[in-house]
Amino acid sequence: MKIGIIGASGYGGVELYRILSLHPEVTEINVYTSGAEEIPYEKVYPHLYGKTTARLQPLNPEYIQNENDCIFLATPSGISARLTPQLHNEGIKIIDLSGDLRLKNPNQYTEWYKKVPAPETILSQAVYGLSELQAKQIKEGTILANPGCYPTATLLGLAPVVKENIVKPGSIIIDAKSGVSGAGRKPNLVTHFVEVQDNLSIYKVHEHQHIPEIEQQLHDWDSQIGAITFSTHLVPMTRGIMATIYVELKEDWGNYRLQELYEQFYAASPFVHIRTDGTFPSTKEVYGSNDCVISIKKDPRTNRLTIVSVIDNLMKGAAGQAVQNFNMMYGFKETTALDMFPLYP
Repeated sequence: MKIGIIGASGYGGVELYRILSLHPEVTEINVYTSGAEEIPYEKVYPHLYGKTTARLQPLNPEYIQNENDCIFLATPSGISARLTPQLHNEGIKIIDLSGDLRLKNPNQYTEWYKKVPAPETILSQAVYGLSELQAKQIKEGTILANPGCYPTATLLGLAPVVKENIVKPGSIIIDAKSGVSGAGRKPNLVTHFVEVQDNLSIYKVHEHQHIPEIEQQLHDWDSQIGAITFSTHLVPMTRGIMATIYVELKEDWGNYRLQELYEQFYAASPFVHIRTDGTFPSTKEVYGSNDCVISIKKDPRTNRLTIVSVIDNLMKGAAGQAVQNFNMMYGFKETTALDMFPLYP
């Protein structure tokens, strides 16, 4: 297969290139960026020196459409909404890593992203690609909206109890922390080394664009779940997300029963691992992998369940899940090119 990566100069794009280069069904990877001139990919990412002859090519939708079987869009928000209608046809599948195709309500997209939404004909076709929960839709889809990094960690942590309908409406609180690579490669004051190092900061309080994405999926599972409280923090590390989630339960479930629920729910999911020994994961334990590790513990005093979910934001939170979805869309083994140990230490 011939694969196109638009936005290959970003962190998500180069991570896609790394994974797809190992994929036995991929024969050619074409990389594109918004720059006007062709340049060697190794000039942008020197760690690829001597390992690739790829050249970053300028965006030309008609050319890209003719040269590829599947196209990954690893672009900032606002670009996929414009490009997807130009690129999509019966012979090409689109996997979008931006937030442009995730929200089904275009007015919500305008409100939270402050940009022009994709046409409703595209939004209606886009499948939300949370791999472990949407397998049937993913296999049948031709346009896929890859979930955001925070929503992936959060939704995988919440899915068993929300789908079991035992979460008290309006009780979900998510305290999430991310490494700096989640902000992208383009430098700015917030991600400047001096601002980040030895610092912990909260951002987009009650305004994060992933709030409606998380709520949209939760309401699909349980229409009575209500609104969530979602806080995001930047921590001085390169990769990783930890979502610490607090929910009140409708019923008095004990730890053993809850543990059994989670283990059974993800028994057939190769990338989701439920801790069974009462310990809690750290972000380093999923670094460089497509894994999501989850631990749970109920506080009997408050009847509140604490869920801790960790992922690598560039892998399970972006490129890794995108390739997992690619495998599912084309009928390849789900773990192809992704069955790797985390990097440790």
